[in-house]
Amino acid sequence: MNVFLWIVQAVLAGMFAMAGVMKSTQPKDKLADKLPWVADFSPATVRFIGVVEFAAALGLILPAATGIAPVLTPLAATGLVVTMVLATLTHARRKESSAIAFNGVLLVLAALVAWGRFGPYSF
Repeated sequence: MNVFLWIVQAVLAGMFAMAGVMKSTQPKDKLADKLPWVADFSPATVRFIGVVEFAAALGLILPAATGIAPVLTPLAATGLVVTMVLATLTHARRKESSAIAFNGVLLVLAALVAWGRFGPYSF
């Protein structure tokens, strides 16, 4: 199970790192083509979401891999659960069902990592 959790952490970290870099570095107008929900938020909020996602991606891997404050890994996963709940609510309000399903999968994976790393498979 430990190896499985590491794989899930790596997949989540990769996805959120890419999404975070994209949201934090590209202008809102350019993002609106790929991510229609950005029209509902200010550029600063979109950039903040990107920074949060990138920080969580680092938090999923670095603390556990270095052994420095490994409790940050399940905390990062918990932060992603909260982020995905908020994303799901935003997409539900916009009636974007495919995005809700995708966010749901990410939410479940992040919750699995949080449960495993806080509980029976902690560092």
